[in-house]
Amino acid sequence: MLKRAAFMIACLLCMIAGPALAEEKVLINGIDANYPPFAYVDQSGKPSGFDVDAVDWIAAKMGFKVKHVPVDWDGIIPNLLAKKIDFICSGMTITEERAQKVNFTAPYWEVKNVFVTKKGSELKADEIYGKEMTVGMQAGTSEAKWMAEEKEKQGWKFTIKYYDSAPMAIEDLVNGRIEAAAMNYPPARDAEQKKPVQIIGVFGEVEPFGAAVRKEDTELLDKLNKGFEMLKADPYWDELINKHLNK
Repeated sequence: MLKRAAFMIACLLCMIAGPALAEEKVLINGIDANYPPFAYVDQSGKPSGFDVDAVDWIAAKMGFKVKHVPVDWDGIIPNLLAKKIDFICSGMTITEERAQKVNFTAPYWEVKNVFVTKKGSELKADEIYGKEMTVGMQAGTSEAKWMAEEKEKQGWKFTIKYYDSAPMAIEDLVNGRIEAAAMNYPPARDAEQKKPVQIIGVFGEVEPFGAAVRKEDTELLDKLNKGFEMLKADPYWDELINKHLNK
């Protein structure tokens, strides 16, 4: 009788716990699949990078599960608003225009923007503005928007050619299809270490990175803010910087 009662209790507990386990939500972080070293998909098909590792650490500390899903950068905020993903932590610059649609965490990193040319080129950064040439940039980025607006205001002569990713612009640069590329420093530095290209100068303003959530997701925003605060106070933060950024 006691054994039967114990069995029935165990079955009851499984029935109670089962739905709770099945309903455990996995939050989806939308990432740029080709933005090293912050976010990318490695050769094995696994999401990797500074932001991916940071979010994994934060999720473990703040008690939620996360999955990193590549999304076309040009449509990543619409995907967030359509609830196809839950947040974005993938080297996204905090801008006033974006902040009208989403809420950002406090900035966790800052980057500058740079021009890149083929290695050995004698082209100078300040010469680009006045030349009739082609500059490659990733579509949908804050730096591309700034460049297009300033180009119109200043009457700069170069043409902007848009790509789905910064590395795609680098490939066309290496193959001589464009004369220069313009992007954030981290992917430019990554390319400089792997391809016959060189960074020749800066443009625009320093850009702060933040994670983005839907306006109504205040609880998630709080978790991410607290998570980044904890991460920056932990030795693992320096490990991440050394692993991904100090190369």
